[in-house]
Amino acid sequence: MGLKKAVVLVSGGLDSTTCLAIAKYQGFELYGLTLHYGQRHLAELQAARRVAKAYGVQKHLELKVPLTAFGGSALTDKKIKVPKSRSLQEMSGAIPPTYVPARNTVFLSLGLAWAEVLGAEDLFIGVNALDYSGYPDCRPEFVRAFEKLAKLATQKGVEGKWRFKIHTPLIRMSKAEIIRTGRKLKVNYGLTHSCYDPLPKGRPCGRCDSCLLRAKGFQEAGWRDPLVHK
Repeated sequence: MGLKKAVVLVSGGLDSTTCLAIAKYQGFELYGLTLHYGQRHLAELQAARRVAKAYGVQKHLELKVPLTAFGGSALTDKKIKVPKSRSLQEMSGAIPPTYVPARNTVFLSLGLAWAEVLGAEDLFIGVNALDYSGYPDCRPEFVRAFEKLAKLATQKGVEGKWRFKIHTPLIRMSKAEIIRTGRKLKVNYGLTHSCYDPLPKGRPCGRCDSCLLRAKGFQEAGWRDPLVHK
């Protein structure tokens, strides 16, 4: 009997890479899904390819989902500025302009569709509800609601033949805990990319929310970030 299949959402970021490493450690056959949704840079997609190759995914599927048609986010509309140099208190306030409307709903829907075709009952996503920027679609209640929806919205679900589960192993971890977990699994964070607004050659800006949370995580974990100390 072969390994159980799992679809893993792979963005190329620190969290999704750790999530992929956990899925591999748990013995799943990996199917990586990366979405080109019109993000303002290609560094994220390039990192996703590096990570998928490093983990030997059975198949790495890239889909174009042009959320730029809607706009409404600093990540899909260059007219909207990416917030910089914010304090942790500011990050924990209102939902920031880097929130992409319904992004994780769209991503999980596509992952669900592929999982049903593959016959995979498991889908991994690296959402986190502690060290994050206040996105509503990173919360446990959102994930639980989507999992319930998935069982109602699929053929295998309504036929009772499918025990579909969304795995969120990082959801209650701090960024430091995520990094420590990744280190135990020998994750090479030098392959990853986290910055919302990278410099022209792809280097992290060091000032956006994602960069600041990443830096805080490495500092608290007691490790040097390989992206910063190349």
